[in-house]
Amino acid sequence: MNLIFTCGGTAGHINPAIAIAGEMRRRHPDCKILFIGAQGHMEEKLVPQAGYELRTLPGSGLSRKKNLAGLKQNLHAVDCVLKATKTCKEIFREFQPHVIIGTGGYASFPALYAGSKMGIPTCVHESNAVPGVTTKMAARRATRVLVAFEESVACYAHPERVEVVGMPVQQDFLYEDKKSARQKLGLGDGPVVLSAFGSLGAKRMNEMVAELFCMEKEAGFPFHHVHATGGFGWEWMPELLEKDGLDLPHTSAIDLREYIYDMPLEMAAADVVISRSGAATCNEIAVSGTPAILIPSPNVTNNHQEHNARVLSDRNAAVTILEKDCTARRVMEEIQALLADPQRREDMSKTLRTMVRLDSTQRICDIVEGLVKER
Repeated sequence: MNLIFTCGGTAGHINPAIAIAGEMRRRHPDCKILFIGAQGHMEEKLVPQAGYELRTLPGSGLSRKKNLAGLKQNLHAVDCVLKATKTCKEIFREFQPHVIIGTGGYASFPALYAGSKMGIPTCVHESNAVPGVTTKMAARRATRVLVAFEESVACYAHPERVEVVGMPVQQDFLYEDKKSARQKLGLGDGPVVLSAFGSLGAKRMNEMVAELFCMEKEAGFPFHHVHATGGFGWEWMPELLEKDGLDLPHTSAIDLREYIYDMPLEMAAADVVISRSGAATCNEIAVSGTPAILIPSPNVTNNHQEHNARVLSDRNAAVTILEKDCTARRVMEEIQALLADPQRREDMSKTLRTMVRLDSTQRICDIVEGLVKER
């Protein structure tokens, strides 16, 4: 069995593909797997780390600017798609895939389009509540269309062809519990808050957290707060906090880091998570059952992060604060309200766990196997 996975750009596109590939390899140890992604993006790091071969395509995103520069960028993007489609056909003739699985990102469209033109079964999975342009275009010719959210079905031209399968789950999130996680991290029984806004960080959010730290100091540090600044934030945030009068080396209630390398463990230990609302993050929150304050990034295509957050908050499984309304005072109030109400947190946790499909990876692999048998 030969399988091609095409994905890229963000962890929300890449991690589901890696999870599916891992399960297919577990079921079929002799299965040959190849990933196709875009040059200069996160997949160049994550896919080889997971142990898979990656071929990359040159690419350029579309511009929404209605000026000469925007027109030039879009013409360049179209040229890249045409060249990438030709490259994909050459790869497919060499690799002879039985099925092509796309999980979103730039590289998915030329690969899925080329595959469909060559008569190769294609399977599209969309992790966001609102499908991106790539997924919508690819879905028109795809053999199967799979989505993570029930609310997504109506977004497609042919909803009768769409199947809700959930989002593939990192297995580590399933097996951590609060007590053992805190023991491993050396934390006590007091309240714990975890905040993170992506691997690079978000300047506005880091500034908000810096203000939040000052409020926590004024309140006598009512909870232990773990915050990941991201790569850019790490360059300036410690100095800013020092200017604000926070002595980090001697403030045990604040744990400032550049990255969080074991998110399943840290999330299991937390009482409240504060984060963006990308598809991967929302899925991790749902699997862990950790109550969350979600602050969607406004700088994403189709405003999909707000749609993701609303799916959770509309069911009282999370709190959504739009970035334009986000202040340290507002976040502090929401944290205090959640920490003061254990029953509400328990109800949120139960609801979150009903929203995730723990067998998502297995269901998708069943579908892929079915497509192989149908050839």
